[in-house]
Amino acid sequence: MAHPDGGARPLAERSTAELVQLATEQVSRLVREELQLARVELAQKGRRVGIGAGLFGGAGVLVVYGSGALVAAAVLGLAQVLAGWLAALIVGGALVLVAGLLALVGRGQVKRAAPPVPEQAVHSVRADIGAVAAAVRDSREKRS
Repeated sequence: MAHPDGGARPLAERSTAELVQLATEQVSRLVREELQLARVELAQKGRRVGIGAGLFGGAGVLVVYGSGALVAAAVLGLAQVLAGWLAALIVGGALVLVAGLLALVGRGQVKRAAPPVPEQAVHSVRADIGAVAAAVRDSREKRS
């Protein structure tokens, strides 16, 4: 009868050396598979981040051109009532204030951002550790 570990004899009939070798092989395979899962997950996230960053960059360029046109329109509109230099000063000062507020809010968001972590791989490793710990506890209880 074949066993899940590929051995011909039941685990209870194996020597300690055989069991240690089997455990070492299984742990090694498990670690390799978990690392592969983490690599795949991080590669997927990296691709998504790259595409998103490119789209944000394109949007940013268009916003710069649109904002320039709106700033020029605001200055020209105020220049109808005030002197040109005063209109430009008022619009420029308002823009600097808005930029400062946005920078403060952005800094707060960056501080709260979590580091990129391969969440599925971490969850899987924790489950594996729990399973190994439970198996060791069961083994010790059976021997007692």
